[in-house]
Amino acid sequence: MDGPNPTAAPAASDPRRTELLLEALKTAIHTPGEHRLFQSGKLPGLFPSRAGLSNETALLALREGLLETVRTEAKGKLITEWVCATPKAVGFVHDHDSPRSILRELKDVLLTTRTGVPQFMADARAELAALSANFEEKAATMLARLDELAKRCEAALRRAEASGQVIAAPVGQLVPWALSALEYLDKRAESGVTPPCPLPELFHAVCVKFPQLVLAEFHDGVKRLHDVRAIKLIPTAAIPEPEYAVVVEGKLMYAVGR
Repeated sequence: MDGPNPTAAPAASDPRRTELLLEALKTAIHTPGEHRLFQSGKLPGLFPSRAGLSNETALLALREGLLETVRTEAKGKLITEWVCATPKAVGFVHDHDSPRSILRELKDVLLTTRTGVPQFMADARAELAALSANFEEKAATMLARLDELAKRCEAALRRAEASGQVIAAPVGQLVPWALSALEYLDKRAESGVTPPCPLPELFHAVCVKFPQLVLAEFHDGVKRLHDVRAIKLIPTAAIPEPEYAVVVEGKLMYAVGR
């Protein structure tokens, strides 16, 4: 059976599980659509195994509403679950992989690297003759990770220094959910999701905090936010759910950016 084992209770929170969960969620939100919950042979999946920590983490993601099951396939005794990310997954990735967490990770990596240099050099000298090629590979990997973290740190600092656009009082009264929409778009961008955001996704994300919001009010609100340049409505080539699209200046808009 390809689904998570319901009897496996998640272990106490630990970095391994958080890393496993983040990797799965980032794969799910960076590549829209449904995904196989577990790998099966050479077929890709969000989690590598139906056992142990992988199973526990998958169960946690489903229970906490970070992933939702969209369909199942049964072939004999084998049941395969297909899932997709929810708006809550964007918030989770933002909270755990946001500019602050990136800076904390960079600090930890730099501290660990510095304190580990003496032992690393001693081990390297002992192995240098036989493992020079391996040494070069390890050093290159370490430098590449530091370079990547430095780039992410620089981008995070730029985002942190750029203050969010303030919604004027009249617009805020007419569009009470405007701040929630802008916060979601910012979290989505900081989580590394490729812009723009489809209007159906933004509507469902806003409805988490404003469940009474109807589609007509949402359309009116995004047009007002577009008019005051708080957001930018964007046309797309594909419109799988046309009921969410809005017409602005004679063009059919289906996505939104900042």
